[in-house]
Amino acid sequence: MKKNFVLDTNVLLHSPEALFAFEDNNVVVPITVVEEIDNFKRDSTQLGRSARQAARYLDALRRKGQIAQGVPLREGGTLRIAVTNTELPKEWRKADSADNRILATAMDLLKTDDGSETTLVSKDITLRVRADALGISAEDFDQNHIEQDELYAGMESREVEGSIIDQLYEQGSLDPEALGERFAPHCFLQLSASDSRQQALAKFCPFEDRIRPVDRQTRDMWGLLPRNREQKLALAALSDHRIKLVTLVGKAGTGKTLLAIAAGLQSVTEERSANKLIVARPVISLGKDLGYLPGTLEEKLQPWMQPIFDNVQFLMGLTGDQIRKGRGAHELIDQGLLEIEALSYIRGRSIPNQVLLIDEAQNLTPHEMKTIVTRAGEGTRVILTGDPYQIDHPYLDFSNNGLVHAVKRFKESHLAAHVSLMRGERSELAEAAANLL
Repeated sequence: MKKNFVLDTNVLLHSPEALFAFEDNNVVVPITVVEEIDNFKRDSTQLGRSARQAARYLDALRRKGQIAQGVPLREGGTLRIAVTNTELPKEWRKADSADNRILATAMDLLKTDDGSETTLVSKDITLRVRADALGISAEDFDQNHIEQDELYAGMESREVEGSIIDQLYEQGSLDPEALGERFAPHCFLQLSASDSRQQALAKFCPFEDRIRPVDRQTRDMWGLLPRNREQKLALAALSDHRIKLVTLVGKAGTGKTLLAIAAGLQSVTEERSANKLIVARPVISLGKDLGYLPGTLEEKLQPWMQPIFDNVQFLMGLTGDQIRKGRGAHELIDQGLLEIEALSYIRGRSIPNQVLLIDEAQNLTPHEMKTIVTRAGEGTRVILTGDPYQIDHPYLDFSNNGLVHAVKRFKESHLAAHVSLMRGERSELAEAAANLL
């Protein structure tokens, strides 16, 4: 028997394609949700873009028939917009909220439908709790759920004979068959000898179908040397220009952003393999729209982008006097080598032959991640950095954010490499705080 799925507004704002995600079941959109979508249409952020896309989908479906009665979906289900007169319990009627009207729609289906199972789908935790209190089944919308222990680490450990490690260094490479298995593209390997204390770091290169030692690939990056094993792996991935997407995941202080900026600056200033480094971050903490803040765009972005300026100044080894004279990030910006943007200003652009660094990428939805990465033109490399354990977006968590989604989807692609940074290098106190607080 087909099931009924009642969609909350935040589900469509998270992913307009949710309308088509319930296979051959019945999708019910309360009229209140349509009204809220209309209110968001004028928003200039990703919420507004999602609202406009959802509205376009609903308008296209409306042309297939009477949407109040139900129109067919491509997977065999139906979609209808529902109006309800069902009243909630007396103690809940004081607030005529959109949430209450959505709950009333679900209750109406429970009372009047032919016994089909009805589920409210919402990314609002408290609304799901309230639904449960009314006897309505409720669930989160999460097509890309990944458990924390399932996230691809980018590295695997293997115990091998010492002769294998000798061969790796003597010949400069290994056939993957020497280890008796295949690995994901650009997978890093920690090899330990079973018959000695020998160890080696290596990487499977899909372009050559060979395993090569990382030690011989790693060099300093704009004067920055790796302080630990994971940083060495990150620099190895960032140094290979055949890799078009590099994802760096790690807690605060692991050096992921600093390494990424160093790689970008090296590409544009020394190697000349790219014309410009673009650094962008989601502006979650600045509110919905930069236009309401006083000052120029640069002044509006300054508080949120200050960590980027700090990293550039550190890499340039600047003193306080040099910074006050305008050197550092501003000097690179004036030369056209560095561009620091709010992420919302990246969308819609085509970005060829540049390095695009998205910091705090865990605050993007999978849909937003797709719209950003698809901006990459010919010759452009994309670097994503973030901490999926530290998310500011109200409807995202470890399992469904855009950064984790990208790591999962690109795991088998020869275009992408991933490194999980584990050890903090900022200070002993910062490392303790990241682990304990």
